[in-house]
Amino acid sequence: MANIGKSITIKGDLTGDEDLQIEGTVEGRIDLPNNELTVGSEGKVKAEIHAKAVIVVGHVTGNVSGTDRIEIQATGRVDGDVKSPKLVVAEGAVLNGAIEMGPVKSTSTGVGSQAASPPKTATGGAAA
Repeated sequence: MANIGKSITIKGDLTGDEDLQIEGTVEGRIDLPNNELTVGSEGKVKAEIHAKAVIVVGHVTGNVSGTDRIEIQATGRVDGDVKSPKLVVAEGAVLNGAIEMGPVKSTSTGVGSQAASPPKTATGGAAA
C-alpha cells in the first residue's frame, strides 16, 4: 500500500495500480480503478475520485465513484455525490450530496459522467 503522508500536498492527477492511503492533501483527480483508496483521519482531498473501493475517515470534497463499495466512517465527511453498488455510512459521518446505488462501470470515465435517467435517490445530511 502506498502512503501520502500528512505533510505532503499534491495538485494534479493521481493514477496507479496499488492501494493508496492519503493522510496529506490532494487536489485534482484520483483514478485507482482496480484498487482501494483510504482517506485517513488527517486526509483532505478535493478531487473527483474513481476507485474499486473508497474508505473515508477524513474529508473529501468532490464526487466519489466506487465500483465495489464506498464506506464513510464516523469521522468521515464527503461533500459531493457518491456512486457505488454498496454504501456504508457510519453514525456520525457526514454526507452532503446525491447518492446513486447500482453497478458502476470500471472505466475511469465513470466519475462525473451522466446516466441516461436521473439516478439521484437521496440527498444526505449528517447521519444520525
